[in-house]
Amino acid sequence: MENGSNRPRQPCGMSSGRESRQRSVALLFPGTGAQHARMAAGLYGHEPVFTRAVDAVLDLLGPEGGAVRADWLTREPAPPLDADERAAPLLFAVDYAMGRLVESWGVRPAAYLGHSMGECVAAVLAGVLSLADAVMLLRERVGAQRAVPPGGMLAVAATPAELSGYLGDGVVVGALNAPRHTVLSGPERALRVVERRLAADGRTSRRLATRTPYHSPALAPVAHGTETLLRTVRRSAPRRPLYSAYLARPVREEDVLSARFWAEQPTAPVLFWPTLDRLLGDGDRLLVEAGPGQSLTVLARGHRAVRSGRSAVIGTLPARALGPEEDRRAVRAARARLAAEGLLGAPGHSGVLPVDAPVS
Repeated sequence: MENGSNRPRQPCGMSSGRESRQRSVALLFPGTGAQHARMAAGLYGHEPVFTRAVDAVLDLLGPEGGAVRADWLTREPAPPLDADERAAPLLFAVDYAMGRLVESWGVRPAAYLGHSMGECVAAVLAGVLSLADAVMLLRERVGAQRAVPPGGMLAVAATPAELSGYLGDGVVVGALNAPRHTVLSGPERALRVVERRLAADGRTSRRLATRTPYHSPALAPVAHGTETLLRTVRRSAPRRPLYSAYLARPVREEDVLSARFWAEQPTAPVLFWPTLDRLLGDGDRLLVEAGPGQSLTVLARGHRAVRSGRSAVIGTLPARALGPEEDRRAVRAARARLAAEGLLGAPGHSGVLPVDAPVS
């Protein structure tokens, strides 16, 4: 918070800025690479809304969901975090549960924006897809990915134009997260070559926690396999604006009704920064990252609308696993900030985390 403010001290993960105007809430949902061991585990069994939402997702997966839950809650999970058969459903479940938790406080989001797989979570909360259909789609995608040759994703501190000379042999731009935050995606061998070249050229890069080259042509078989399934899935117009990071704008009815639009998302680049720019250009927002880590929070802090104070951004969970108490503290802090901005509904929605809870 600004010096001299009589509001609670601003906790980690919250942006500063002017507080004079009413902002509308936009929920942000992180995607592949945001997962980490025991993400949000401190809320499971402690926060009923969160727990029921996680269980709703994992129960739809049958026995596999039980295995995902067990791996999540143990201190030494057997599959690594880049094993998508575990990471993808758990990340979906945590994103969905955090969105439901925030809404249970009486928050009525004016918009939703998901990054990569987070767009499916956003589509559920916006009323476009049912939870059962979204989980079925997730399950189908994860199953189809087993036939995709090993690959990966590489975050690079550079613009797409600066990286044009590194592309080829299946390596493409998989995501534009910020003006100088580009993600490359491609087959493992070719990506290793690019990684070595970047290091030799003095460019900073970091591997994402995945073995799948999401948002690249390598996922074309997954897109083809799920398009037929999607033609059987009912899709509805969003109850509130759903900003698509594949279109860099709110979805329209023709987008929602297109099976190909949904099917081709694993092969299409994520245009997070242009979409965020459109979202913040459409109104002053309090952006709330509903999911593990604070990757989208960090990216949004760099936008001019947030830097100027017209909009703001908060996380709902710690940037990394710090234990159950820190998970709960982060949620209390987020709720306190929403309360301070007058964005909560009637009290008693959650019944667990009081509005006047300490923020640090």
